[in-house]
Amino acid sequence: MQWLLLLVLAVLSGLGDSHGFLYASKIWKNDTLNVLALLKSISGFAFGIGIYFYMIRLMQQLKIYSTEIQTIVWFTATIIIVAIVSGDFFKWKLIDKSIAVVVFLGLTWLIVRVGK
Repeated sequence: MQWLLLLVLAVLSGLGDSHGFLYASKIWKNDTLNVLALLKSISGFAFGIGIYFYMIRLMQQLKIYSTEIQTIVWFTATIIIVAIVSGDFFKWKLIDKSIAVVVFLGLTWLIVRVGK
């Protein structure tokens, strides 16, 4: 049950942070500060980090103490949700999607093997 909760929290944290990232890219329009985008970005990050802090507690209860492993759980959820929400990932060619997956798996491999 805790693993399912961790998955739900990772998705929620990733969703908040992905909105933070997506709105952050819209903060400066024509060298003018877009205050609404700034506030939406801050709100997304605040929500995401709040959930992430709770995720850390849950991961430690599950005996996951490695900062690298904790980060990859958050990063995985966030990058997947950014790609889906932005819609850009679906426009990539198959070779580019494949390379992205291989790079991600390689980073995950290194983090798991080295981050003990």
